[in-house]
Amino acid sequence: MITPSPPLSALLSLSGRRALVIGGAGLLGSQISEVLAELGASVVVASRDLEKCRGFVEDLGGRHPGDHAALAIDMMDAASVRACIDAFSADGPMHILVNCAWSGAKNSLESIDEADWVYDIDMSLNGVFRVVKAALPALKQTRGVILNIASMYGHVAPDYRLYDGERYANPPSYGAAKAGVLQFTRYLASFLSPDGIRANCISPGPFPYPSTIAEAQAFIERLSAKTPMGRIGSPHEIKGAAALLCSDASSYMTGQNICVDGGWAAW
Repeated sequence: MITPSPPLSALLSLSGRRALVIGGAGLLGSQISEVLAELGASVVVASRDLEKCRGFVEDLGGRHPGDHAALAIDMMDAASVRACIDAFSADGPMHILVNCAWSGAKNSLESIDEADWVYDIDMSLNGVFRVVKAALPALKQTRGVILNIASMYGHVAPDYRLYDGERYANPPSYGAAKAGVLQFTRYLASFLSPDGIRANCISPGPFPYPSTIAEAQAFIERLSAKTPMGRIGSPHEIKGAAALLCSDASSYMTGQNICVDGGWAAW
């Protein structure tokens, strides 16, 4: 006899769950917020730009009605992180935590200075630590899910031939921080497993901002040629992996990194 299994629609459903998406109004974060709301979650979007978050949440609610909200957070400020987590928890449980925020200068190895290096590591790696650490009590109560957004450059090196070292540079601090995020996620998967908490990563490939696409066609062509699929990614293409990793469709997955990169790291 075949053991009955839940339908995929039930496994993907996030009805009744609350998600905090840090950086949830950005290029990729907005798509993650969108798919979580589509699947029925109440989504709270947080970043340093509270007005941007509020505007996004208003639009999100128009497309996917729900108890969505916006909060302010500065991942580089422990007090701000604590205040954001406390404000979220005051309204209900935390089932899903997504870390998708990033900011930094477009440095080359030659141009980067120690202040920029320290800023990038503090923002992209230490900030994830601060948020996870503050959210742990809430996540333990729900046996929740952590999704960290890393990068292809957390596990492969940038091809120097793609970058001009000036406007379209890739800072060495970025990949170093994202490699740390990948390892931190694996650590969380191990040490939080007794609490029933799952932790996974997505490593996006080339998802340039619309302004870059409009202004730098030669650069976009170089990026496209680096992928077996021969093109850059569209932001919505991160939604499937996010839906999988934030839902019960991935209930037997933890400590994993899904590459959404057009095959970038496959050759």
